Amino acid sequence: MEDLKNIIEESVSGNARAQETLYSMLAPKMFGVCLRYSRDRTEAEDNLQEGFIRVFTYLKNYRHEGSLEGWVRRIMVNVSLEKFRKQNIMHPVEDISLYDARVDTNDIIEKLSAEELVKLIQELPPRYRMVFNLYVMEGFNHKEIGEEMQISEGTSKSNLARARDILKKKVTELYGETEDRSNYTA
Repeated sequence: MEDLKNIIEESVSGNARAQETLYSMLAPKMFGVCLRYSRDRTEAEDNLQEGFIRVFTYLKNYRHEGSLEGWVRRIMVNVSLEKFRKQNIMHPVEDISLYDARVDTNDIIEKLSAEELVKLIQELPPRYRMVFNLYVMEGFNHKEIGEEMQISEGTSKSNLARARDILKKKVTELYGETEDRSNYTA
């Protein structure tokens, strides 16, 4: 722990070797975070680079409360969200009541490897991918997602439901599942 604190202090003071060490420690995990929010590896690499620029710019503000990894992860998610907001126009949803009571089962998702799941998530339309990741991977609620993405809670709910539907269909195509689970409710 003392080593990490020393690496952080040296990085803040501009020590390139310490910054390289910190990057090497965190980049592989953070690339995985960026990859989930990106269309492809190139976009994920861009987000990772932009994220680490911010990490080193604002590292002096890190208060050593909670994990450094969590702090850096939040920066990576924010970079991805900002890029998403710049690139995508949000459209209102017509009828969200279709998605209010429905709960999807995730049994079929368990058959996928992490790599297969990331690939399928990357194939989602951008706004569905963003909502899915924020809800499922980051644990945000629909109110928080709405605030982050500047959409309504209802739009967040419907985007999540549509993302899950798309993922289910893709998994069904991959594994040949024929059982229709789309009408299960809570």
